[in-house]
Amino acid sequence: MEYNRSTFSILFYLNTSKKKKSGKCPIMGRISVDGESKAFSTGMDIEPKLWDADKGMAIGKSDEAHTINKQIESLKSELEQHYRNMVENQGFVTAELLRNALRGIGTVQNTVMQEFAELVEEKRKSIGIRIVASSFGIYPAAYRHFKGFLKHKYNADDIPFSMVNGAMVEEYDYYLKIDARLSPRTTKATMKPFRTVAMRAFNKGLLRNDPFFDYTFEKIISNPRWLSHDEIDRLMKLEIKSRAQDFVRDIFLLSVFTGISYIDLKNLQHADIKQQEDGSLWIILNRQKTGAASYIPLLDIPKKIIDKYKNTKFSGDEGRIFKIRSSASVNGHLKELAKLAGINKRLVYHMSRHSFGTEICLSQGVPIETVSRMMGHLSIKTTQIYAEATRTKINEDMTKLAERIQGKYELVKN
Repeated sequence: MEYNRSTFSILFYLNTSKKKKSGKCPIMGRISVDGESKAFSTGMDIEPKLWDADKGMAIGKSDEAHTINKQIESLKSELEQHYRNMVENQGFVTAELLRNALRGIGTVQNTVMQEFAELVEEKRKSIGIRIVASSFGIYPAAYRHFKGFLKHKYNADDIPFSMVNGAMVEEYDYYLKIDARLSPRTTKATMKPFRTVAMRAFNKGLLRNDPFFDYTFEKIISNPRWLSHDEIDRLMKLEIKSRAQDFVRDIFLLSVFTGISYIDLKNLQHADIKQQEDGSLWIILNRQKTGAASYIPLLDIPKKIIDKYKNTKFSGDEGRIFKIRSSASVNGHLKELAKLAGINKRLVYHMSRHSFGTEICLSQGVPIETVSRMMGHLSIKTTQIYAEATRTKINEDMTKLAERIQGKYELVKN
């Protein structure tokens, strides 16, 4: 039989290589779709002399033959129904999908929003195990955006995967940028969960092709901001009356000289500081954001800051070194500190990490591989974001170059 240009056939045969002691052989089925074949067991046995190989049926009018033939007809009917449903709902069929449907696997095909909801729930259960709480928020947000897209585009709450294709992916991208007015960075972050949904469906056989095959995520040009040597110096020398602001200034500077992120510093334990064989102290931890290992030798300034707040109201509990308030509170203090220090930049805590990577390390000649290991980056490509040379560094490097090549090259005199 043939549906929608797909060749579909079912064959029943005996597996004579598995002959049992009773003399009976298993009755097998073979599903073929467009040249692809998959075998399955019917769970029935029969003696070879009672089997008609041409018709794929039992011979005779015995109760056994009647039961076997009835079961074969039932299997044929069930497979044909699954075939028609798949053609109608998915637009394509494979022998593997039909065999799975016969086994009761995947007979209820998820819709896009059902699969999206499953992804969100799985991510929610993964908090604290595979992802951090701050990384979870993008998934329910992406779920809401896609639901808004379906309402806007199709006036529907859900759609089958048969409607998901490359053109729809491009339309969703346009919707996020134009109708939802998301920034390029947020658009990219919102598209990624939908890509995960599509790949899950593709791997389950709910999609025949990868709808993201021709889609390219927009490259986001990162422009990290950091403090210059002069700005760091002004912040360090700033006289502060408020103890809370003084503490915020100090923990910011601690991150400037270690590269440790806000959340990792907030959770930093005394046990994370380990003494090495040569007597030096290192912060050794796994970053909360990525789980990557970070190895940071402590310079004198971070050591002094840690010692300064021992046994004070800013000391942490449950083994933590510091008691640090919310990032919003910390960034509020940093805004005031920037004004007091004459820093004409919007000072936020993450700039301390950028300053460590760029001004403290790379601008001072620390190899990028070393910086990457200290900052706990999963890929050195991430560290390269911090490698934008400052004008001071360029001037220093070119001055050294001029000294090295002096007298080595001369123009021909006319």
